[in-house]
Amino acid sequence: MKELILVVVSAALVNNIILSQFQGLCPFLGVSKKTDTAAGMGVAVIFVITLASFVTSLIYKFVLTPMNITYLQTIAFILVIAALVQFVEMFLKKSMPSLYQALGVFLPLITTNCAVLGAALTNVQKGYGILLSIFNGIGTAVGFTIAIVLLASIRESIEDNDIPNSFKGSPIVLITSGLMAIAFMGFAGLI
Repeated sequence: MKELILVVVSAALVNNIILSQFQGLCPFLGVSKKTDTAAGMGVAVIFVITLASFVTSLIYKFVLTPMNITYLQTIAFILVIAALVQFVEMFLKKSMPSLYQALGVFLPLITTNCAVLGAALTNVQKGYGILLSIFNGIGTAVGFTIAIVLLASIRESIEDNDIPNSFKGSPIVLITSGLMAIAFMGFAGLI
């Protein structure tokens, strides 16, 4: 149990997929304008990364390794992730149309979100079994959600501030993201 908690905390805070590894920046910067949308994207990513970690772990262990075709892991993982994102997209379109509309083009971008693929490949590279892969996926996704919701709330807070014209828009968002990354470096001594 202790090892599972360490994996989750490590993936969420210490090795945050966005702020430490700089993967998944497209939705991080694009969907973080409103907290509600960022939280919705975070929930979708939690579902996709957790399920992708489970399924890719199974495929790696029971298909790719026994057939000695582990060199196809990236292609196989991308296909699994694409299928899962299509499932999430259909589910959101039917059950939560407002969130589906708010996410817009960024929902299909989860397919090419390198954070999802990065989590699956990290599980293989670290030699995690199925259970540890699931928990690493949960930690990675929670870390993604924490980062994107934090940035969205900061962006909403500074929206009405007096910012010099040369820093408005993307520059202030990138500076804020950099400061968040520095702040998350403080978690390095946690584990």
